[in-house]
Amino acid sequence: MKDFKDKSLLDLALTHRSWVNEHKGVRPSNERLEFLGDAVLEFVVSKELFTKFPDKEEGYLTALRASLVNTVSLAEVAKKLDLGSLLNLSKGEEESGGRTNPSLLADTVEAIIGAIFIDRGISDAEKFIAENLLIETEKRASAPLKDPKSLLQEYVQSQSLSAPKYQVASETGPDHNKNFIVEVVISGEVWGKGEGKSKSLAEQEAARNALDSHVA
Repeated sequence: MKDFKDKSLLDLALTHRSWVNEHKGVRPSNERLEFLGDAVLEFVVSKELFTKFPDKEEGYLTALRASLVNTVSLAEVAKKLDLGSLLNLSKGEEESGGRTNPSLLADTVEAIIGAIFIDRGISDAEKFIAENLLIETEKRASAPLKDPKSLLQEYVQSQSLSAPKYQVASETGPDHNKNFIVEVVISGEVWGKGEGKSKSLAEQEAARNALDSHVA
């Protein structure tokens, strides 16, 4: 954190959009860095898991990656690094608990990764990710991995959203060979759809699609 060649990149990574609204024209928010950092994070973790677990299928690797880099995990990294105290926030955002908001903290970690990548390259970004997230790989891999529905439930709780509701959109085929399409609805919005030979399988697929489109 202290080794930035361009200190303005660190300042940018720690700047929430609420601060920008109160300080017009000073600098933009960290959202572009967050966008970049998210992609770098996914690449680095995917490469590590692909190499470390050569016999595991795509589904296992996806679940393990989600366990390592979800909002809760990223927020824990932010707390360990005390990023909350360093954030540039508006007065209103700070008063509403922004410095401890899991989603905001997770976004900041991604922005920091993006800033490190620009400032010092992929090797240092990989080092940061390894030291702060990949150290949990063995622990997470040795524990039962959570299914998509559980991961989605955790995510919406961290965002203070309403619990996911699963509803059958269509049901086709004879009794011995049914096919279900299920939608997962959060706060009145369809987040994902899934298809399967049972409602349970369709629900898991809907949750997985919701995570892919709204979280990953």
